[in-house]
Amino acid sequence: MSQQGQGSRILMLSTHGYVAAEPELGQPDTGGQVVFVLELARQFADLGHTVDIVTRRFDDQPEFDDIGERLRVWRIPFGGPSYVRKEDMHDHLDEFIRNFFTAMSDRQAKYDVINSHYWDAGWAGQQIAEEIGIAHVHTPHSLGSWKRRGMQADPQEIESNYRFDERIRKEFLIFRRCDYLIATTNEQREFLAKDYEVPDWHMAMIPPGIDEARYTPVTQAEARSIRRRLGFKKHDVYTVGRAAANKGYDLLIRALPELHESIPDARIQFAVGADNRSDERKIEKWKALAAELGVDDAVDWIGHIQDNDMADYYRAAPVFALPSRYEPFGMTAVEAMACGTPCVVTVHGGLEEMFDFGSQALFADPKRPLEFATMLSMPMRYPQLRERLSIAGARFARKNFGWRSIARRTLVVFERLRGNPDVIHGSGPS
Repeated sequence: MSQQGQGSRILMLSTHGYVAAEPELGQPDTGGQVVFVLELARQFADLGHTVDIVTRRFDDQPEFDDIGERLRVWRIPFGGPSYVRKEDMHDHLDEFIRNFFTAMSDRQAKYDVINSHYWDAGWAGQQIAEEIGIAHVHTPHSLGSWKRRGMQADPQEIESNYRFDERIRKEFLIFRRCDYLIATTNEQREFLAKDYEVPDWHMAMIPPGIDEARYTPVTQAEARSIRRRLGFKKHDVYTVGRAAANKGYDLLIRALPELHESIPDARIQFAVGADNRSDERKIEKWKALAAELGVDDAVDWIGHIQDNDMADYYRAAPVFALPSRYEPFGMTAVEAMACGTPCVVTVHGGLEEMFDFGSQALFADPKRPLEFATMLSMPMRYPQLRERLSIAGARFARKNFGWRSIARRTLVVFERLRGNPDVIHGSGPS
């Protein structure tokens, strides 16, 4: 798997969501993880490796998306012709494994390493790796134990909807049986050790990356022009993401009355799409909360943002908010930082531990409305702070989260596994 000479053959598994060469971000189960897998795969291919991103085929999608000479998305049909949410994906994984082996044999596909993403792909990836005798590196992205802690609802309802007991049992087995784990934050690494008893030598922390050429700052004059074009005001708070309860949009709405105490004309711009009735019901609930608090006229629901427009929406925002109850990483906040936008991020995740408070970004507990509102108001009230966050935040994002650097660090893991059969066979490092 050396980066010199002939490259390795990498199988990346990401079984849920709408994975494509040009993914429709905001579709169900289609967000930061899809971006992560695609960008990492592109870098692997650019570095001379051959990569198949294997996912699920449904909704009349083609079998292949050819992204380049060395990179393609390969869709394997299983679980029927319609969308299946990720919480139910593991009901169909045995069928996926059988169909993949058939397709792999028909096309005489061979691989040197498997890199799986999320626990559904991890479960399948481990069976495949054991069958064909290659190393399996798993990237969880999210942890069932951590996510369950952040949910506020009836425990029976939570279990019925998310099936955490089964997920956590299978996660434990994946983490024990795979050859190596890649956590995306230090906090996630700590949860892997505490909740799943993963030893330190069995994992590394490698964060997600950003597209450095795409997410860049602009001059203040350009930012004002973009702001006018997109209808943003000078005291708007912007957030973007899927319509998911863990994203904490209700917590941001609850902070708005407190924010109005210091910034009376503050508004929230929600870029939250609704592609199904379940998402629509969530947005209706959040709208009702805004009306109940008397701030509905200060909340705009701008819906799904086209991928090509994402950078300008970040640039237009005076402040970006990441109010999640639970957030494994928070790629949107890093993208906003890279665009020079001051960010206020949740403490319920791993991102805040990476930067200097007050220099690169701000953080607060979104479950405490006054605390979160205070942090949102700071860049609006103090131009010097806003300028410092803009410049230092963009430098921080570019330095630490460029995809080429992230890919090289990941390839080092692959290379070490190939060169150490003791690790591959699960007996630990020599």
